[in-house]
Amino acid sequence: MSSIVTPGTGILYMKVGTHARETLDDIIKRKTREIEKEGVAFWGYGGNTCHPQNVVQPFAKEYDERGQRVYLCMHPMNSKHFAHPVRADEFSIDGIKWKIIPEDINVLGSRYALVIKNLRKDEFDLPLSHTQVALGNCMGSPGSSYIKGRVDKACLQITGDAIETASERSEESEVDEARHIGLVAELADPYAVYLRNIVK
Repeated sequence: MSSIVTPGTGILYMKVGTHARETLDDIIKRKTREIEKEGVAFWGYGGNTCHPQNVVQPFAKEYDERGQRVYLCMHPMNSKHFAHPVRADEFSIDGIKWKIIPEDINVLGSRYALVIKNLRKDEFDLPLSHTQVALGNCMGSPGSSYIKGRVDKACLQITGDAIETASERSEESEVDEARHIGLVAELADPYAVYLRNIVK
């Protein structure tokens, strides 16, 4: 079991795969180069469950103030994300002040991006029943009931004991609640940003 799966650890769980017509292996190679050149990379994403300013930033800041890291734990899967690979031109921490994205950082076909460092392969099973949603309207809910359907990412905290809802107390849920993690990174200040293209 990875040392990440320790009570109190903060993680951002995310399903990953092909994105903007680029395979996961190619994305990993490109992001590794970006980190080597710039110290960080932007890992693009979309959806509403991990909003940069309302969710990811306060979550990561709370851990940073305690001297702890938040780990991006990625679950590789088959994906059919074939959006046009348009490179974002600018990023913003607050959606108001915008800066040009460094030339060596390329984030494609995304609305938001996580700011990451120390990207590496790490193989372990993450028991979602031993996690809980860290903030928001579903705060305290077990990860195993939250990560379902179209929900493919969440800010979670590792708990010491399994958290189950009544509907999860079945043999099927016990088999399905563990997710295999194949890739890990650490969130770096400012943790998550908005992205946009310059209208030309």
